Amino acid sequence: MDVKQFDVVTLFPPMFEAISQFGITRRAGEEGRYQLHLWNPRDFTDDNYRTIDDRPYGGGPGMVMLADPMEKAVQAAKQRQLANGVEKPKVIYMSPQGRHLTHAVVMELVSQSGLIFLAGRYEGVDERLVRRQVDDEISIGDYVLSGGELAAMVVIDAIVRQLPGVLGDADSAEQDSFVNGLLDYPHYTRPEIYQGEPVPEVLMSGNHAHIKKWRLKQALGRTWLRRPDLLAARQLTKEESGLLAAFQADHKQEQDADK
Repeated sequence: MDVKQFDVVTLFPPMFEAISQFGITRRAGEEGRYQLHLWNPRDFTDDNYRTIDDRPYGGGPGMVMLADPMEKAVQAAKQRQLANGVEKPKVIYMSPQGRHLTHAVVMELVSQSGLIFLAGRYEGVDERLVRRQVDDEISIGDYVLSGGELAAMVVIDAIVRQLPGVLGDADSAEQDSFVNGLLDYPHYTRPEIYQGEPVPEVLMSGNHAHIKKWRLKQALGRTWLRRPDLLAARQLTKEESGLLAAFQADHKQEQDADK
């Protein structure tokens, strides 16, 4: 079994207990499906104050992370991965200026045997470090966080759940939202009737072909309602076009009934 290698350069290693100590990612780590190693750039400083930031040249608010301790931490991470059989570790800087994280990007990263995440803080990191060491920049959205740790954890979580054997049901990852370019269909569990609302009859029928068609119809409809941009980028089959048209007709009928 290939073991995915993750390294993170971060000022706050304990934050990553959210990955290593809980849920699916905890279990996958315990099963040896990936390894996570954390590097604090303060451990690579030369002064008594363990300084990792300084004021920006040219003035302006905030502080900028120093290139030298960050680069030494990245190099240490690369050496660890090389020693664990990774031929070419890929360094990713979590940055609002990077390309947006999508399922396609996640699957691209799944194919990489070793990833090193650079979690910046303050106003960011010295640009010379980015030019020297960073292979890719990724953003998880158009907003600003206090640091790159949460963003790195989002990417790691998304990757780990795609690793073979991580999810209990082999179909679980394939049926997640965005995997086929659509939002997920609605889910139901016990009781059969909750607060007067029953589970859709088709889900109780036992007819798997009808259930599959209903779920596809709902996924198409939800995507049309909530993320039409995803449908615009998708070439619908004849069956999907028919199911979407049926959903739209049902939706209009429900809206007319509510008036």
